[in-house]
Amino acid sequence: MSVLMRPLLTLLLLLTAWSARAQYDIDQFFFRGQRAMMEGQYTQAINNFNIIIRLDDSLYEAYFFRGIAKYNLGDFAGAESDFNRAIEINPVYTLAYHYRAITRSRLGRYDEAIADLQHAVDLRPNYSGLYFSRGVTYFLSQQFEKAVEDFNRFIRQEPREPDAYLNRGASYLFLGDTVKALQDYNRAITLRGFDPEGYIRRSRIYYSQHRLEDALHDLDKAIELDTANTFAYFNRALIRYEMKDIGGTLSDFDEVLSREPDNSLTLYNRALIRSQIGDYNRALEDYDMVLNINPENVLAYYNRSILFIEMGRWQDAIDDLSRAIELYPDFANAYMNRSYVKNQIGQYASAEQDYRTAQGKISKYRSMTSDSAGRAAFADTSRKYDRLLALDSDFARSDFNDELLQNRNVSINLKPLYRFVISRTTTGADGMPILLSNNYEDARMTEFEAAVPVDVEISCRLSGAASVDNSRLMDAVDDELRRTGNDDRVLFAKALLESENKQFNAALQCYSEAIDRRPEEVFYYINRGALQSEMIDFISSIENNVQVLTMDNAGTAKARVRDGSSRSYDYSSAISDMNTAASLYPDFPFIYYNLGNLYCLSNDMPEAITQYTKAIELHPRLGEAYYNRGLVLIYVKDKAKGCLDLSKAGELGIDEAYSVINKYCDTEE
Repeated sequence: MSVLMRPLLTLLLLLTAWSARAQYDIDQFFFRGQRAMMEGQYTQAINNFNIIIRLDDSLYEAYFFRGIAKYNLGDFAGAESDFNRAIEINPVYTLAYHYRAITRSRLGRYDEAIADLQHAVDLRPNYSGLYFSRGVTYFLSQQFEKAVEDFNRFIRQEPREPDAYLNRGASYLFLGDTVKALQDYNRAITLRGFDPEGYIRRSRIYYSQHRLEDALHDLDKAIELDTANTFAYFNRALIRYEMKDIGGTLSDFDEVLSREPDNSLTLYNRALIRSQIGDYNRALEDYDMVLNINPENVLAYYNRSILFIEMGRWQDAIDDLSRAIELYPDFANAYMNRSYVKNQIGQYASAEQDYRTAQGKISKYRSMTSDSAGRAAFADTSRKYDRLLALDSDFARSDFNDELLQNRNVSINLKPLYRFVISRTTTGADGMPILLSNNYEDARMTEFEAAVPVDVEISCRLSGAASVDNSRLMDAVDDELRRTGNDDRVLFAKALLESENKQFNAALQCYSEAIDRRPEEVFYYINRGALQSEMIDFISSIENNVQVLTMDNAGTAKARVRDGSSRSYDYSSAISDMNTAASLYPDFPFIYYNLGNLYCLSNDMPEAITQYTKAIELHPRLGEAYYNRGLVLIYVKDKAKGCLDLSKAGELGIDEAYSVINKYCDTEE
């Protein structure tokens, strides 16, 4: 957690006392929820607050605490929704305004956050934490003078809180007052000398003042306190480079990359140093990784081209320089270098054209006298482009993940189809009372389950557990088939067992025979359709061509097949079975959930969303439907709605929702 936010959550449970209630069970769930939060078990806490809300939806504290749990899981949209509800019930609940402001600040909605904090200050003007939070929000919205004023107010009431000095020091830095910033960092270190943050921040002031020995000493101390702090290693590498300690620089960059192998900034800097010491092949490896992570890094192409020139790889150099020019057409040095390379391989006319283009860019650059030229500096032939890159913010963080230029694709699978499976347990999950669980009750389904000669349940868990020995059960089912003359219910049971053993063709035959004998049975079509889909997925996985939704770290979604091929699979038979089921029993929500999956796999995203919505309307507690619809919404670039769906899925017990939220929802639009 950022030092800016650290004090805001630590005293929460101490600041709010829960009054005694008549209902003992509600008290117990509150106790369990708060204890789970104190232990960092946030999903467990949400489950307890869910129960309270279902027992009494007027308890604003339950929404508030559930919002805090969601916030700690990175579900900011869900947290804001709960804080909204708490405020609707109790419009003078200061803490809800406070934490809604923190949440809105994390979402980049600073004006709304400041309005909430002002409302909270009006309600409780002596609550110092509000000034800290508002100072943070002013800082993030680049209102540094107002940030200093609020940190001053906080410090007057809490003079021994080191984070306030660190934050005020950062504000002073952005106001250009390094003297006061240094004083604040010194004070923070005095108050909390065991925290590396103060040393790292102070080292950057020393570095800017070219006090390299002092900066190095501070970073040595920071690393001594936290040997895993990659930010400290990165900054120490820059200082060691300034001090001509190339070996130490490379050692520190290696340390960063051992923990963060995709850190493109560090890879780029290491490539530059390896180039300078003549380690060309390893430098090329680093540049290749940089460009794999960030394929639009102009300087990486430019500097890699210089390596190719040194190695006499003329065409590779031309390709890189052309790509750099494509990304930034005013890059005069790239034209100059490409002209040189073309001359080396006898392309004299083209080389002359590049040379004239470069001269034109240079003349235009020299005619610009104002700072508004911006990136026209790429036309400055006097500038060196092989300097190490530092983080361009004096606002030091405890880590620098947000600074990385990463673009890694991550595959996220949909929750599987619902169908009937062999029941392996008869107890509720985690001892949850059945009355309060998410189990779906349906008389027609219950009657069907009772008629099947093996214990079955509706589930989306994957079938086919290799550790389960079905042989005895299969023998019993076969005996029953012989006795009953292939009764359709027994055929259905045999199909379930064959499916778990991955005997798909045998299972499909059993389902089809059962349907021939009883064509009006809706649940047979559901399972046969699900099986046909599972068969396609199984076959495609063998071929290593499983189609998945992939999204990069900015939440941009793509559809691809893992090996890059364009092969697609036909889910029409499965869809047909599900549509038949829907015509037989239009009120069964799992049919529409399954159709949502099948249409998604068929790349019909609008229809998938429609089907998931139908499922949710019929079964509002179907967490998997919210989860899958959320993924599809993010895929079609409706991130706001998608993240709300994922929040609801997490609230309903889909723990994976929070990891997806952390990847794709904690970004500003």
